[in-house]
Amino acid sequence: MLNEVYQFCEEKMQGSCDHMIHNFRTLRTGRVTTKILDNVRVENYGSMVPLDQAASVLATDATTITISPWDKSMLNVIEKAIQKADIGVNPNNNGTDIKLFFPPMTVDQRQETAKKAKGMAEDAKVGVRNDRKKANDKIKVLEKDKLITADESKGAQDKVQKITDKYIAKIEDLLKTKEQDILTV
Repeated sequence: MLNEVYQFCEEKMQGSCDHMIHNFRTLRTGRVTTKILDNVRVENYGSMVPLDQAASVLATDATTITISPWDKSMLNVIEKAIQKADIGVNPNNNGTDIKLFFPPMTVDQRQETAKKAKGMAEDAKVGVRNDRKKANDKIKVLEKDKLITADESKGAQDKVQKITDKYIAKIEDLLKTKEQDILTV
């Protein structure tokens, strides 16, 4: 029973870390990647889809992304979606493609991006702590239902805390690495 709680705890906390890593990919560092457009959604034939399902998205060099829609009538829809996403650049529509030219990041932009990364890490930590609370609640229910003793409950809660500490440290390490990527010129 307790192993199920530990496994639940590990899976949920790993999910919080994975979500943070996914969010980190949307942040701009020194070199532009197409991942910065992962959260951009466009209306395509009546449904909202990720941009990469409606167009070819390529990083043509360190500062340029080229978007080639499969249906040229989608150019204006894609352009408006990018403007709405507020990724820090204005799209340039040449009638066949949309090009995004990213200027070099200023010190202020880098610091602002680092702040966003810290916020994402803090959200992940909150998720991990919520997962700890859920796991501890399950342990307390097991104790209340007399399926485990008070000593087993205390030991289990201590183990959940160790798992929590492991994932908080992992989040901190990932944040440090991302901040170095962002702040390094």
